[in-house]
Amino acid sequence: MDQVQVIVMPSCIAIVTVLLVCLWRVLNWVWFRPKKWEKLLRQQGMKGNSYRILYGDTKELSMLIKQVTSKPMSLSDDNNIAPRLMPFFVKTIKKYGKKSFVWLGPRPLLFIMDPELIKEVFTKHYIYQKPLTNPLIKLLADGITTKEQDKWAKHRKIIKPAFQNMLPAFYLCCTEMLSKWEDIVSVEGSHEIDVWPHLQQLTSDVISRTAFGSSYEEGRRIFELQKEQARYVTEAIFSFYIPGWRFLPTKKNRRMKEIEEEVQASVRGIIDKRLKGRQRGETNNDDLLGILLESNSKEIEQHGHKDFGLSIKEVIEECKLFYVGGQDTTSVLLVWTLILLSSHQDWQARAREEVLQVFGSQKPDFDVLNHLKVVTMILYESLRLYPPFMTITRRANEDTVLGDLSLPAGVLLSLPAVLLHHDEEIWGEDAKKFKPGRFKDGVNSATKGQFTFLPFGYGPRICMGQNFAMLEAKMALAMILQRFSFELSPCYAHAPYSIITTQPQYGAPLILHKL
Repeated sequence: MDQVQVIVMPSCIAIVTVLLVCLWRVLNWVWFRPKKWEKLLRQQGMKGNSYRILYGDTKELSMLIKQVTSKPMSLSDDNNIAPRLMPFFVKTIKKYGKKSFVWLGPRPLLFIMDPELIKEVFTKHYIYQKPLTNPLIKLLADGITTKEQDKWAKHRKIIKPAFQNMLPAFYLCCTEMLSKWEDIVSVEGSHEIDVWPHLQQLTSDVISRTAFGSSYEEGRRIFELQKEQARYVTEAIFSFYIPGWRFLPTKKNRRMKEIEEEVQASVRGIIDKRLKGRQRGETNNDDLLGILLESNSKEIEQHGHKDFGLSIKEVIEECKLFYVGGQDTTSVLLVWTLILLSSHQDWQARAREEVLQVFGSQKPDFDVLNHLKVVTMILYESLRLYPPFMTITRRANEDTVLGDLSLPAGVLLSLPAVLLHHDEEIWGEDAKKFKPGRFKDGVNSATKGQFTFLPFGYGPRICMGQNFAMLEAKMALAMILQRFSFELSPCYAHAPYSIITTQPQYGAPLILHKL
């Protein structure tokens, strides 16, 4: 009996110790650490709701979003979209001021709206990193945007050449889309078209062609799957995350897993075909995948070790990310620009006059697109009023000081682009009005040199595709203006909402008139 006790007692002690450690970690995660953070923030003048165990503010946050997106907003609201896109954030700042915070589960999210602090957050990207508090986000894409420091630098170097070949495909896809519009409109001279699905199809076709070339149709299927996955990921972002929940066999979890497996298999299949072709001596370096594989191969050869390149899994993730980033940003920029120009016919006429003066009815020249001053001003103003991403979030990777704030590692920072872009203290009393003229001398003049215009982020980690997104938008807008005038349909319902990017909830029906 004594011998049994000698064996059992240490085992029991070990089990109890493990259970106590686990219990402490759970209690620390859901209560002690959040309350410690709350006390620290309040001591420094930050204000917000008291922490509520586990959920924080996520229940009210989700409820308010459902309420405001249940019906469209009035067009007479002067583009005041912040209360619709981020109602709880607006409510919190109105109640507590700009120096405030909300609770995303057991983690505080601090609003950073001072231009100098925003500059510091973007430039010190090794301290303020992209948060991955919810692993479900990685299902959408786990490419360069989720990498940090050396990994980010490696991915950026290998991926950068892949952006060089998008514009010719964009022109081809634009021509196809506009030909469809002309077929629809030609009989009557004018016709209502919901341009939103057409613009989504346009940019997805561009990505499919530039990403996978001859595997274009397979690429289309990947896009549809990624679009469905984006809806689930958006819901996850605004919900309280419970570790391990994603492994439960719920209907949504099963569907997300199915999508991930199908996308992985599809992209891997395309890559395997390409790699076998390369082994046979075939060269195909005129699309994203070909350029990516070639760039990757050169990097490995240069350093003599495969660790300097990307694994096949990493190549797959970059292809997935290319779909998300390359498709959404350009399509939402175009749709809000067309909606704004439909409501401001004077600026539509000025843009058309410039395009016809520069290009006439000829194909827009790539090298001249950047000289379209009026078109550029309009696109910047569209990005200001309807930024693709309503907020940019960062996580303090270590204990640090930001301005007069001492931040513990783990707290989240929100740089709310919509609120900054609409701030009357920054842009004047007409901040919510469509006035492209504010950009007549460029972004730096319009912002007075402050870090307050953030459609693509800022600093060393600014979006790699921003220049190409702008060129694509200029190309598409120029071609549309050459062929059509347009106005809002009577059935248009103004309803911006966020599914990763800022999209029109009920589409964008316009009346197109053939010129």
